[in-house]
Amino acid sequence: MSGVLPKVYLVRHGETAWTLSGQHTGRTDIPLTERGERDARELGARLWGLTFAKVLTSPLQRARRTGELAGFGESAEIDPDLMEWDYGDYEGRRTSDIRAERPGWRLFEDGCPGGETLAELSTRVDRVIARIRALESDVLVFAHGHLLRILIARWIALPALEARRLYLEAASLSVLGYDHDLDEPVIRLLNDARQ
Repeated sequence: MSGVLPKVYLVRHGETAWTLSGQHTGRTDIPLTERGERDARELGARLWGLTFAKVLTSPLQRARRTGELAGFGESAEIDPDLMEWDYGDYEGRRTSDIRAERPGWRLFEDGCPGGETLAELSTRVDRVIARIRALESDVLVFAHGHLLRILIARWIALPALEARRLYLEAASLSVLGYDHDLDEPVIRLLNDARQ
């Protein structure tokens, strides 16, 4: 590794119809909206000139397409561990509709019947982090809001539950890295959604 500490660039996919409606979009494979495609191209302009040892993407089309439009489609490797949270019975539902049936429900605390637990998702994220850290080089990741929030929390050694305190806009950029050495992981940039 050179004297420069590596960075991990995290891109939340562009807008979808369910982003706009507030529906939980886990495994439903829906496309970007026209605005989502435009924002992905603009993200590409912000990432232009950077080089990455590896580009990873979720297999879901909204993340893959964001990567393609940003100019990284040919170099991106699909990583199944980057799939969004499996919301089970709550897939496609809005938080307000779920709370009408389960007052006070919170995703991170209460989970989703028939879906993936927070611990299961955290285990997937920890595998991704281990693979990224082993590279000791700059990496670019295209994925999903809840998964990336958990990745950010786990990067700085917080419990996955604390990801509930983070927020990521569609087509936002976050950057993880280190302070003085590889034993000091930090958040360098969070939820930068400027276009």
